[in-house]
Amino acid sequence: MNIKLSEDQIRVQIFKALADESRLAIVRTLYKNQRELSCGEVGEQCNIVKTTASYHFRTLREAGLTIVRKDSRTRYIRLNLETFQKYLPDFLDTL
Repeated sequence: MNIKLSEDQIRVQIFKALADESRLAIVRTLYKNQRELSCGEVGEQCNIVKTTASYHFRTLREAGLTIVRKDSRTRYIRLNLETFQKYLPDFLDTL
């Protein structure tokens, strides 16, 4: 079942996702690299273990902050710039 969230519910979800140092580090890493990275690369650069990283990746994806693509057995992650532009304009420049 796909429930439509209000603008305020979306904002709450975004802020909850960003209210964690590890997830902020993931966003910062993706922004500084300016390209899609494998989830393994992101975890390595942020010093996050694989099991914990997958939880953080899911939280960011569910908040609409990242887009994940699967190619064979590898998952790639990138920022969803549209969400940042709409709800957090200029936020990424502060990282």
